[in-house]
Amino acid sequence: MSLLKDKNILIMGVANKWSIAWGIAKKFINEKANVIFTYYGEKSKANLEKFLKEENVENPLLISCDVTNDDDIKRAFMEVKEKIGVLHGVIHSIAFANKDELQGYYYNTSREGYLMAQNISAYSLVAVSKYARSLMTEGGSIVTLSYLGAERAVKNYNVMGVAKAALEASVRYLAVDLGSENITVNSISAGPIKTTSAKGVKNFSKLLKGFEDIAPMKRLVKTEEVANTALFLCSELGTGVTGENIHVDCGYHIVG
Repeated sequence: MSLLKDKNILIMGVANKWSIAWGIAKKFINEKANVIFTYYGEKSKANLEKFLKEENVENPLLISCDVTNDDDIKRAFMEVKEKIGVLHGVIHSIAFANKDELQGYYYNTSREGYLMAQNISAYSLVAVSKYARSLMTEGGSIVTLSYLGAERAVKNYNVMGVAKAALEASVRYLAVDLGSENITVNSISAGPIKTTSAKGVKNFSKLLKGFEDIAPMKRLVKTEEVANTALFLCSELGTGVTGENIHVDCGYHIVG
């Protein structure tokens, strides 16, 4: 059974083949979704073209989008509307903070660094949802990616944890706004995965070891497991779930 057959899904934030967004993309492609991608910069576009060629995806639709620019977001969704029409889902996997802002004391966070992390990592979901909703005339699902640092003070996560907290709060408010339009909005709080972005967290390898020791399942979560949850939320199986932050972390978050 193909859970996403004939569904148009926009995936935002594929950085490389190790990224969670790419794991979700591969899962959705296998489930027969019509996947559209946004990219930022020529390097991002070239990576996507390479990965999609390896997956034997013919004539993929790639759309440039700078999520720090409202006009560019609007233009990108107008392009989606012109070329696809109806949109059934959005995967928002976009986050960024200066590496220096993640280390040391949180009170040393610069105003510029704080605003950048909030703008790219949290506000972008709000802006994207604003334009995505008008294309979701048949209902749909918006899914974003979070981390436990939004709920707890995780060392060397600092400003990104605060941005993720704002992201999770935005999920709840957007779920209320869009629920009457049959659009669900949820976040997935994934356990630590060896992505390129994760390398920006100091002592990440030590964090992984501690995770395995504490998590009830005594192992790291797999990218495919996060992708499976995104699949559930974007398919007919997840239509009754909205405003939730679903932990996919081998139970780590439940341990005191």
